[in-house]
Amino acid sequence: MIKIIVVENYEEISDKAFEIVRETLENPKAVLGLATGSSPVGLYQRMIQDHKENRTSYKEITTFNLDEYLGLARNHKESYYTFMHDVLFDHIDISEDKIHIPNGSATDVEQEAKDYEAILQEYQVDLQVLGIGANGHIGFNEPGVSFDSVTHIVDLEEKTRMDNARYFDNDINQVPTQAITMGIASVMRAKKIVLIAAGENKADAIYGMIKGKRTIDLPASVLQDHMDVTVIVDKAAASKL
Repeated sequence: MIKIIVVENYEEISDKAFEIVRETLENPKAVLGLATGSSPVGLYQRMIQDHKENRTSYKEITTFNLDEYLGLARNHKESYYTFMHDVLFDHIDISEDKIHIPNGSATDVEQEAKDYEAILQEYQVDLQVLGIGANGHIGFNEPGVSFDSVTHIVDLEEKTRMDNARYFDNDINQVPTQAITMGIASVMRAKKIVLIAAGENKADAIYGMIKGKRTIDLPASVLQDHMDVTVIVDKAAASKL
């Protein structure tokens, strides 16, 4: 079941998303699935503020990130490992051994995908945070990926690489061509999902996810099958609903 919350702007998206995360954090040993990109940054800022002001502790919280680029060292400024530490982990009291991010520079990336999925299956994700690509991807599961997929290696579409080039000096040639990502079935195992999106460029994907048919051509449409999804969007992203 998909619940839709339409708000005025990105700040309100972040506020609403934090309300849901804060409820989950009432369990001090909660398992969070986390996303990268620009969409969740406001949410993470509110998590940091709450930690500092209200002393909400993350010492027993476990996290799993959706994805990572292949071929970037963990200390590369655009790796998701670096991103997550910069925007969240370095500012809260989480234990490093409870942070899980795929290793995109592993010697054997296929084995890394299998190992990541095996660890993920040992846990029950209480809340999975998602963004959505303009082409409807969730995680890095591009159109055409099977709904039965688990953590795997994926070729990134040119559209996705173009969208992400802004992080790489607007040079698509610097954007990796592959990533390691939780599969769609991996994502769907979460008890609760919150998806956040802002901007008119996400309007088609949001419409297809909620009003369209369930199809691998728009990976996010699989969320129609989940029992507990909250979609938080601004008016621009909701403009075609």
